[in-house]
Amino acid sequence: MTDKAVPDAATQRDIYRRMALIKANDERSRKVIHAGRVVMPYYSPRGQEVIPSAVSVNLTDDDYICTIYRGTHDMLAKGVPLRDLWAELAGRITGTCKGKGGPMHITHPKSGVMVTTGIVGSSMPIANGLAWGSQLRGDGRVTVAYFGDGASNIGAFHESLNMASVWKLPVIFVCQNNEWGEHTSYEKATSARQIADRAHGYSMPGVRVDGNDPFAMYAAAKEAINRARAGGGPTLIEAMTYRFHGHVLGDADAYMDKARKQAAIDADPVPRFRALLIETGVATEAELAAMEAEIETALDDAIEYALASDWPGVEELSRDVFAQGAV
Repeated sequence: MTDKAVPDAATQRDIYRRMALIKANDERSRKVIHAGRVVMPYYSPRGQEVIPSAVSVNLTDDDYICTIYRGTHDMLAKGVPLRDLWAELAGRITGTCKGKGGPMHITHPKSGVMVTTGIVGSSMPIANGLAWGSQLRGDGRVTVAYFGDGASNIGAFHESLNMASVWKLPVIFVCQNNEWGEHTSYEKATSARQIADRAHGYSMPGVRVDGNDPFAMYAAAKEAINRARAGGGPTLIEAMTYRFHGHVLGDADAYMDKARKQAAIDADPVPRFRALLIETGVATEAELAAMEAEIETALDDAIEYALASDWPGVEELSRDVFAQGAV
C-alpha cells in the first residue's frame, strides 16, 4: 500500500450518511416484515455498513457494482433510490425490475447497480464482463464485485481473478468476510489463512483490511479504484467484518458463538463512527440527528409509496423475457 488516503470532513459525513441509511433500512425492513406488511426473504447486512459506504464514496454514478442477494447495503450505498428499491421488495410494478426480481435480484443501471444475483460467486464473472466492456470502450468506468468469504472457494472466484489479471481489467473484487458462509464458519471450510493471500497466485495486489474501520476501508478502496481507473488492473480486497444476525431472517443463529457475536455488536461500527465524528468536530450531534431524521422520513415515504403502488399485470408475464414481437 502507498501512503494512505484520508477522507476529508465532507466525505466522512457522506460515509456516515450511507452507513446510517443502511442501518435504518435494516431496522425498518425487519419491522415491516414482522408486522406482515411485506412478505419476502430478508438477509440482514447489520454489522457490514462500513464496507460499501467507504467504497461507494470513491465511485461515480457511472461506475458499476455487481452484488449478491445479501447485498442490500451495497445497493443502498451505491444510490438505488429508496422508492424504487422498496417497490421492488414489495413486488410492485413501480419497482426497479417492475416487481419481477424481488429482494434477491435488484437491478438499477442508473445508479450503477447492474446485477444482484442469487447465485453464489456469480457477481465476479459478471463484473469481469462489465469491466471488459469498459476497457474496450475506454470509458474510464470501474466495476466492483462484492461477495462473501464462502464464495472465495468456488471456481468462479479463481477463474475471474485469473482472467481479470491476464487482461488487466478495471475491476475490484471486494470480499466481505463476515466469518460465515451461510451456516459454516470460515475455519471449517477455507484452507487459506486469509483470502487476500490468494491474490498473489493471480499476480494482483491483495490487501486485508478492517472492514469496520471507515478510514482503513476508504484508503484501501481509493487506491484500488484509482489503480483500476488508470489501467493498472484488478485488486482483491478482503474486508474483515462480522454479521449481527443469522444468514436469513428467521435463522436463530444458534450455530454462532454467543460471546463472539456479542463482542461484534458491542463494537457496532455505526454508533462508533458517529461518536468519532462528533468528538473530532467533523459533525455536531444536531447535524447527525437531522441527517438521521431525514433518513427515517425518506423510509416512511418509500414504504408507503411501495405499498400504494399497483401489482404487475398478467401481461408482464411475457414482457422482458423475449424481444418484443418475437415469435
